[in-house]
Amino acid sequence: MAAPIPASAGASSGGSAGGKTGIVLALAFAVFFLLGGVTNINDLLVGKFKPMFHLTHAQANLVQMAFFIAYALCSIPAGIVMSKLGYIRTFVLGFVMVAAAAFLFIPASASASYPGFLAALFFIGAGITVLQVAMNPIITTLGPAETSHSRLTFAQAFNSIGVFLMVYGGATFLLGDSTPIDAETATEAQIQAYRVAEGASIGQAYTWLGIIMLAIAALFWTFRSAIDHAKADDAKVEGTLGLFLHNRRVQLGALCIFMYVGAEVAIGSNLIAYLGDASVMGLGLEAAGKLVAMYWLGALVGRLLGGFILRLAKPGRVLTAFAAGAIGLILISAVSTGHVSGYALIVVGFCNSLMFPTIFSLGTEGLGEQTPQGSGILCTAIVGGAFVPWIFGTVADVTGNIRMGLIVPVICYAIIAMFGLWAVRNPSTGKGSEGPVYD
Repeated sequence: MAAPIPASAGASSGGSAGGKTGIVLALAFAVFFLLGGVTNINDLLVGKFKPMFHLTHAQANLVQMAFFIAYALCSIPAGIVMSKLGYIRTFVLGFVMVAAAAFLFIPASASASYPGFLAALFFIGAGITVLQVAMNPIITTLGPAETSHSRLTFAQAFNSIGVFLMVYGGATFLLGDSTPIDAETATEAQIQAYRVAEGASIGQAYTWLGIIMLAIAALFWTFRSAIDHAKADDAKVEGTLGLFLHNRRVQLGALCIFMYVGAEVAIGSNLIAYLGDASVMGLGLEAAGKLVAMYWLGALVGRLLGGFILRLAKPGRVLTAFAAGAIGLILISAVSTGHVSGYALIVVGFCNSLMFPTIFSLGTEGLGEQTPQGSGILCTAIVGGAFVPWIFGTVADVTGNIRMGLIVPVICYAIIAMFGLWAVRNPSTGKGSEGPVYD
């Protein structure tokens, strides 16, 4: 998933010369790299926890619910906090929150507590939300205004690279030592010992994450004078509810962000189980986990090609075409077997690549002074990553066939495709809040 545009969008323009600015900018790119990986490593945790705790598909997908529910609860409050504390203090707060949450994995691993892991993931999500709310405007601030777009694009590329490398490497570190246990014949003591042993690698990984986050927090504080000139805009909350209730464009944009993030995360979260199915590829956890990295690599490739693709057609048509492509690939996967079935679903990652920025731009187009409120609404809709994967898992559990769960992302992409067509037929007037209500 691309790092979201923050609810409190905007920053004081202007540049700051000197080596300190370059160091802070490099640190910001490194944070984009880390945030992408930390967010999407959850896909591997779903695959890890399912056999470790003998979970149903729906229960395993509570990993994503625990993480993404933080976006709904924390996005707008994080914008308010940033307007009060400023960029550096908000960054440090976010880093400390993620570090503290990462250290919660230590007792969760030692006790092999699934609820403990879920609680830690929620607090990880809350900390990342705080960081992402401040991330885009700080990238804009650290340099000339005329080159801000290129810096943001470069930062997004770091985000995607981080996803691929951390998921690929994490497949070996988190899943490579997995040894199944027969829960029906093992004693409770044996099962608990197995879970503690399996959880050890998770505790180690997140301990290092906590240490790294504290180190980055210290570095940002050390070089805080590089952005002394920048002042965070006040969070604009007034009028948010009215905008959502009365503006059709914002409503549809929020619905599609919900559906897009939900579908993308649902596929990524359940890909290990899907590829491990005997009728698909019958892979073990580590091999399947590395192919999850290929799913996210497809999104990276698509984003690198995005500028060229979006010059060929209107954004709404591109969105519809990519959503239709995702539907077609899912249907191919559902009715085929073996490598065709597995790789067809993996290539859906490429179709996802341009959806977030395209939906976001179409959903906030022409809002004028109400753009911050519109951005806040769409950022909150990222909570789709909490609910859609759980629905996918529930359908798979009820039907007893993980392939049946694919109907959930198909519905999501169908709604996105229709929004693309609607956007083509209903172009923005560009009048912002003074324009007509889209109803």
